[in-house]
Amino acid sequence: MAKRDYYEVLGIEKNASAEDIKRAYRRLAIKFHPDKNPGDKEAEAKFKECAEAYEVLSDADKRKQYDQYGHEGLRGAGVHDYSHMKVDDIFSMFGFEDIFGDLFGGGRRRSTRPGGPAKGFDLETTVELSLEEVAQGSEKTIEFTRQDNCGSCNGSGSAAGTKPTTCPMCGGTGQVAQGGGFFQMITTCSRCRGAGQVITDPCKTCRGTGKIPHKRVVTIKIPAGVHEGQAVRVSGEGEPGKFGGPRGDLYCYVRIKAHPFLQRDGNDLVCVIPISFTQAALGATIDVPSLTGKKQLKIPGGTQHGDVLRIRSQGLPDMRNGRSGDELIQVLVELPKKLNSKQEQILREFAATEDKNVMPQSTGFFEKLKKYFGTGK
Repeated sequence: MAKRDYYEVLGIEKNASAEDIKRAYRRLAIKFHPDKNPGDKEAEAKFKECAEAYEVLSDADKRKQYDQYGHEGLRGAGVHDYSHMKVDDIFSMFGFEDIFGDLFGGGRRRSTRPGGPAKGFDLETTVELSLEEVAQGSEKTIEFTRQDNCGSCNGSGSAAGTKPTTCPMCGGTGQVAQGGGFFQMITTCSRCRGAGQVITDPCKTCRGTGKIPHKRVVTIKIPAGVHEGQAVRVSGEGEPGKFGGPRGDLYCYVRIKAHPFLQRDGNDLVCVIPISFTQAALGATIDVPSLTGKKQLKIPGGTQHGDVLRIRSQGLPDMRNGRSGDELIQVLVELPKKLNSKQEQILREFAATEDKNVMPQSTGFFEKLKKYFGTGK
């Protein structure tokens, strides 16, 4: 499924300011929030679509690449795979937990204790294959950028020789209670964003984030028969986890290049071939393209325009059982636009054997016009 324009997703103009982008994202995230739309998969998908658009347009470098080259310009740029991401992770990623906690009653409690191990974010990229590579399977080398732990602080975000301190606002719990008496609302701490700790002396290399961008090159195996839009998961190639948690994964989505002659239909390949009306009437043997070179195809006499002929096992393999589909040849009968005198004579003789009425030999335009109005004497 093709991605929508990110500006269209957020409902903003291309010259929108950073504050406009942030405001538009918050408004739509509230509208499509899963807590406001329980069980609505479409709303959840739109929520994640908005998050992806916000990640790109709120980042100056990614936005520049997107404005210049569109979605293709973001390949390998480390854009997160939101389709596999939990809603809680999206909140923490942009630091909006406190906003959403206030709006939705603070009922979203963390499933792990503050500072506990958490899996890193997943990433996504695309890989382009030819139909020949789909038929045989292939290995592809992928280059992308991901956020890795800062080498200076080992991902802690604190300067060397220092450690994060307990958050003074929540006392290290990562949550704060608002209100009193019988009714209390529990929300994520806005000071530490649920971590329970704050950095007082940030690392100068990563400026306290604990992460720095890093280029990564991996080789992935693409199975034969893969379809457009399917993803190959590369375990452990996402971003590092928090507090010792495992890395996320990399999802490589497949895009298949157009073939000059063949189109895919499931596991079958379809090819449209023009033939002459004499080949259709009398039969012939012709060469047709396939993924393994030219193949000879016998055209039976009496073949009709639009008929489909089949070359077995010349399609694409099924990913589950390895059985190959067929190549389907659709025949288009072409009629000549001009005939020489000999060809016309032969066809008129043939038409006489069919007892079919055909137009007489052509006469001049003005002569026919005179006859039409009854003045041709």
